[in-house]
Formats: sequence, C-alpha cells, structure tokens
Amino acid sequence: MRVKNRFLRELERHAPFTAFGAVTGIAIMAASYNMPQKIAFRLFYTLHPLHVLLSALVTAAMYKNYKCGDDKHGCNIFELLAVGFVGSIGIATLSDCIIPYIGEKLLHMPHAELHTGFIEMWWLILPLAAIGVGIAYFWPRTKIPHAGHVLISTWASLFHMIMAEGKPLGLLAYAAVFAFLFIAVWVPCCMSDIVFPLLFVGKGDEDELGCPLCHEE
Repeated sequence: MRVKNRFLRELERHAPFTAFGAVTGIAIMAASYNMPQKIAFRLFYTLHPLHVLLSALVTAAMYKNYKCGDDKHGCNIFELLAVGFVGSIGIATLSDCIIPYIGEKLLHMPHAELHTGFIEMWWLILPLAAIGVGIAYFWPRTKIPHAGHVLISTWASLFHMIMAEGKPLGLLAYAAVFAFLFIAVWVPCCMSDIVFPLLFVGKGDEDELGCPLCHEE
C-alpha cells in the first residue's frame, strides 16, 4: 500500500514537468514537418538508447540505495543487473515504442511501424543498459538522471511518431499527439524509476524511503 500511495504522489508531482515535456514535443513536431524519415529514425535511435541508459541508472540506483545502502560489496550485482535491465529496457520499450505506435495506428499515420530498440539495435541498447547499472553501482544518484530521463523519453516517443507522420496534422491530431506523449512518459517513467525497483526492496527498508527522488546526498 505504501508503494502504491508513493507512486500516486509521484505521478501528481511529475504531471507538470511531463506536460511541459509534451509541449516541447508538440513544438518540435510542428517545427520539423516534412522531416525525412531517415533523420527522424536517427534521432529516435539517439534518444531511445540514452533513455535506456538513464532509466537503468535510476532504476538500479533506487534499488541499490534502499536495498543495499552504502555497502557496495553487500549488493548482489546479479539482482542489480536484473532490476536495472528489466526496469529500463522493458518499460522504455513501452514508453518510446509501443505507446507511440498505438497512437500512430489510431491516428492513421501512413508510415506507422513498431520500432523496438532491444531487437533492432540490441548491440547498442543492451550495453548501454549495463553501463547504466554499472554507474548506479558506484554512483547511485537519482534526482538529476530522473529529470533527464523524463524529458529524453518524451522526445524519443516524439520521433517514433514523427517517423510515421507523413502528412500534415490538424489541431485535433496535435492534441491527440500531446495526450499520447504525456501518457507514454508519465506512467511508464514513474513506474520504472519508482515502483518497479521498490517491488524488490524489503518491507523494513521500504518504510524508511520518504521521497525517493527528492533528495541527494
């Protein structure tokens, strides 16, 4: 129950910043009309891997901070890798790929196609997730990486949709894109950075969490 309540609080706290990110996404989409698909593809595969890196860092850092404390040698590296990999790659795929693709199909975008980074560019995505977990092992900070994660995820989702655009969008379509960008980032990013790692934290440690992403030493 405490994790659920904390998740709801974090959703409320993150809503304004996520909305701001979605607004910047709409501005970028409007300014980049007729962008060649190749450029949108390259931008997506710059931002999506960076999202995975930051997500793995924050997810693993959350787990390490509240499961292992300052004792690096007492932290099970295999558990840390599992939490970091699944929490980052799985939820980043949902956020950057699956939800935007659903939006593309619902808006009947002519070039709608599901791009999954861990399949199409596994040689890039998997090592970056491992690097993120490695950074978290030695530098388990969350506040600044989490903020960057939210914004970069918005733009990654955006360029997945720009690849599919292919025709001018009306005002209602832009409003729908805003909604999909907001949903694609708001719930999954809070889920990966907060709820998912806390599911593996012992109850005694969980009771002392306070505000997981508010404080840095």
